Amino acid sequence: MATSVRMRIRTKTGPSELGRGLLSSPLRTHCTLSLHASTYSGTTLESLVSHTAPRSLSGETRSHSHGPSRREEMKRRVHKKYLILILAYSGLLLLVPYVLDYKSVDHGRHPLPQQQSRCPDLANTVAMMWDNTGVNGSDASATESAGNRSQSRIHIYLHATWRTGSSFLGELFNQHPDVFYLYEPMWHIWQALYPGDAGSLQGAVRDMLNALYRCDFSVLKLYAGTQNISTSFIFGWKMNKVICSDPLCDAHKRHEVGLVRQDLCAKCQKRDIRELEKECKKYPVMVIKGVRVLDLSTLVPLVKDPVVNLQIVQLFRDPRAVHNSRLKSKQALVKESIQVLRSKKQNDKYKRLLVPNRVNRAESYVSSAMELICDNWLNDMFLVSNSPQWLKRNYMKIRYEDLVTRPMEELQRLYRFSNLSTNAALDKFALNMTHGQGYSSDRPFLISSRDAKEAIFAWRERLNVEQISQVEAFCSEVMRHLGYQKHSEDKKT
Repeated sequence: MATSVRMRIRTKTGPSELGRGLLSSPLRTHCTLSLHASTYSGTTLESLVSHTAPRSLSGETRSHSHGPSRREEMKRRVHKKYLILILAYSGLLLLVPYVLDYKSVDHGRHPLPQQQSRCPDLANTVAMMWDNTGVNGSDASATESAGNRSQSRIHIYLHATWRTGSSFLGELFNQHPDVFYLYEPMWHIWQALYPGDAGSLQGAVRDMLNALYRCDFSVLKLYAGTQNISTSFIFGWKMNKVICSDPLCDAHKRHEVGLVRQDLCAKCQKRDIRELEKECKKYPVMVIKGVRVLDLSTLVPLVKDPVVNLQIVQLFRDPRAVHNSRLKSKQALVKESIQVLRSKKQNDKYKRLLVPNRVNRAESYVSSAMELICDNWLNDMFLVSNSPQWLKRNYMKIRYEDLVTRPMEELQRLYRFSNLSTNAALDKFALNMTHGQGYSSDRPFLISSRDAKEAIFAWRERLNVEQISQVEAFCSEVMRHLGYQKHSEDKKT
């Protein structure tokens, strides 16, 4: 191989730094290499330099022939150090909040915190809600619309939380031939926007209700991922009497009282959502049941809206019975429980609730959400007690225990509030649904006939003393307002 090399070197650092200059920044050394080869194969820059450099520099230059391998090894070491540091820092970020929260968890060394009679700043919040009303909260338009509700279309929201018997309450309206009923339409929001916390979803929930009460079902398209939706997209559609009856389907007779056979309705042809909108406008009463409105303050704008003029039926149940039912259905409720808990994650009072039990995470989250549910109930009670008279006329409170032990009396009260008439078939349906076998089906969200008394008192046998004491402590004020005695007091009587 014949090779000629012409090399010109200018440097400001002197000949002793020539080797370093060849491998350093061009600001210190400028090198020009011109290579002319008649034949060239596999010759590297380092080999050319080592053969052509002056003897006095050949040793130093040759020492750099191993430079790349050493530099690569040093780079690998640096990369490993950085990787270890990143992993350690990431672990620290994950560990520190958990440790801080875990320290604040009650481990049995302190008594359980009692529910406060009034929540901080709630009075200011209530005052702000009525800031658009007239003197003493007697806004004329709101009062007039509430007073004339019997002459216009009625919109009712069944306000409840999970495992309070709200599905049974909703079914009493689903059975009425003058009612257009929707079961949990806000479920679509929570599914589409998961893992958004419950608090951040309240605005979207209210907007959906506002549209649905106007029979505008296009709002569902926002959470469907498509513009072409049918009746089968509606959550719980296979037990909806309007969807499963004429003219949309012939699986059920609309005026016949009784549960819809879901297997038959599932065979019905799927109809465009606009056909359901047309049916919606035919009914004088529209009822929506939901468990995803955290508190009544979310619904206040709809109550004040003269077009919607929303009426609210709020369902309560013994917190111990709710807790027992939630534990039985814990796997189905853990997702929503986390969303509810995360809505209060910035509040020091609730931070400890987000720390799961190491043994049973699902049970821990479901149990922790019970405290927040009771606080929301207390907020609702305070809001109603301090509301103007026209809102109180649009609000009804009902206890699950009263509904299932005196079904016909409570059904008449519900229908009167809704401007609906009752009949013998509806009374018989309510009675039969509360005199079934057992207190709960194997499928927790299936509507079926159950034994009312067993449903009311099942918590006494299924909850241990610690669980009962915990619920009674967290929900003490709610229980007092609703008339539920503590377990120790109940034994005495």
